[in-house]
Amino acid sequence: MIIEKIRHIPLLTEMDTAVLDRCIAENQLVVRHYSKGATVHHQHEACSVLDVVLSGKLVAYSLSENGSAITMFEFQKNSIIGANLLFGENTNYPLNIYGVTDGDVLHISREAVMEFLHDYHFVMRYIKSLSLNSQGMNRKITMLAQKTLRENLMDYLKQQSIIQGSSKIVLPFSKKELADYLGVQRPSLFRELKKLKDEGIIEINNRTIQL
Repeated sequence: MIIEKIRHIPLLTEMDTAVLDRCIAENQLVVRHYSKGATVHHQHEACSVLDVVLSGKLVAYSLSENGSAITMFEFQKNSIIGANLLFGENTNYPLNIYGVTDGDVLHISREAVMEFLHDYHFVMRYIKSLSLNSQGMNRKITMLAQKTLRENLMDYLKQQSIIQGSSKIVLPFSKKELADYLGVQRPSLFRELKKLKDEGIIEINNRTIQL
């Protein structure tokens, strides 16, 4: 049952179940499964739905001039996609979005979102998603424009240390994906990791890193 999958999503926890049931029956709330590597949205495609990640992991990426992929955003469980595009003047996705793992995504139609915006709790969570999107973009701009690879790498590792609650962290994805996230070639990342290890700043064992 779709209602069982979406009932506890933070965005919808305060919504009337009868309203959700009606929207499901009208296909305004649709859950789709995406296999690893599947494209959820193509760059320049018009945004017509609000997405909520129910399971798995998605990334939004762009291709640099040298052909390497730069991961701009990561989306995991309960992440919201498209809130900043759905009602904008330009509704086209600026980036490709695809699944790093198998996962399920809830697609909410524009019409349903307009109806839900009459609910105070939905509005506040929608605004929060807009704020998080803006903050994430600001961090990415700073990363790409102002800091060195070492600074960006250490910032990321420290952020993961806080998230995982330990100075010994496990990278949530491969080193190739980390290189894409940092917007660099894989050899450059490997060289920097080796330098940090040689200088005694970190210890590395496959995907486990000790700060």
